[in-house]
Amino acid sequence: MKILVTGAAGFIGHALVKRLASCATSIVGIDNLNDYYDVELKHSRLKELESVTNFQFMKADISDATQLNEIFQSHQFDVVVNLAAQAGVRYSIENPSAYIQANVVGFFNILEACRHFAVKHLLYASSSSVYGLNKKTPFSVDDSVDNPISLYAATKKSNELMAHTYAHLYKFKTTGLRFFTVYGPWGRPDMAMFKFTKSIFEGKPIDIYNNGELSRDFTYIDDIVEAVSALVQRSPRADEPLYHVYNIGHGSPVKLMDFVRAVEKAADKKAIYNYLPMQAGDVSQTWADTQALYEATGCRPAVKIEEGSERFVSWFKNYYNV
Repeated sequence: MKILVTGAAGFIGHALVKRLASCATSIVGIDNLNDYYDVELKHSRLKELESVTNFQFMKADISDATQLNEIFQSHQFDVVVNLAAQAGVRYSIENPSAYIQANVVGFFNILEACRHFAVKHLLYASSSSVYGLNKKTPFSVDDSVDNPISLYAATKKSNELMAHTYAHLYKFKTTGLRFFTVYGPWGRPDMAMFKFTKSIFEGKPIDIYNNGELSRDFTYIDDIVEAVSALVQRSPRADEPLYHVYNIGHGSPVKLMDFVRAVEKAADKKAIYNYLPMQAGDVSQTWADTQALYEATGCRPAVKIEEGSERFVSWFKNYYNV
């Protein structure tokens, strides 16, 4: 297979390229290397990918349709995994235009390129945030997701609708990946695991929203890329629909304070708590029903929060010379 991974310098993209290296003829990665968070971390991820002999990186932005089409025309991809996006629920409240440009315009450009250059399968990052204030748990791919409570969630829901339309009209396979709170080595600095660890080592308070009354389906990065890789390589039945969406989560929510204690234990240091009310756009709970993923791939995420926390903190200490 010839595979394109967008957002290749990102957290999931970087890990996925390493995982796909053994099953792809060639992998092209693109990323615009924006400064939403520390660009040096993105360069460090790319440096680690230099050992992947069948990987080629190009700096490119999916919002630039002309540049994107030139890449598609040059390589004739079989599979595209679109992970490029403006991430973060809270930042979408401050800078909504960035989300429309990257997540709506950029995704439209990806769909159009897949259509015109005969891509067989498009997989794309969606998010658990599409479930909004859904009270039914665990969250199932069969549940209604018509009530997002952040612009980020709305853009991800729009991606699913657009992909459904293109699969129906232009007859290529699309697979949505609803990621649930991904964490692990090389993670994003704006996410809880990274922020908590950094603050604990610096002796600064960590923000505990909703007074700690939150739970998340934390999913370790290796489990994430194992599932995505399995979906990339999966041979669908002839009678299957062209459009699919899967929950990519651990399948067991962790209470926020249990998560904090796992990080404290891994860091061997107590955190200072700063209790705050619920943040706008946030939800109190996420919980993935992963049965559909298991039936399609046989994958069951296995890394528990205690083990994952130890691995992350070990990486953090090594990377930042703590």
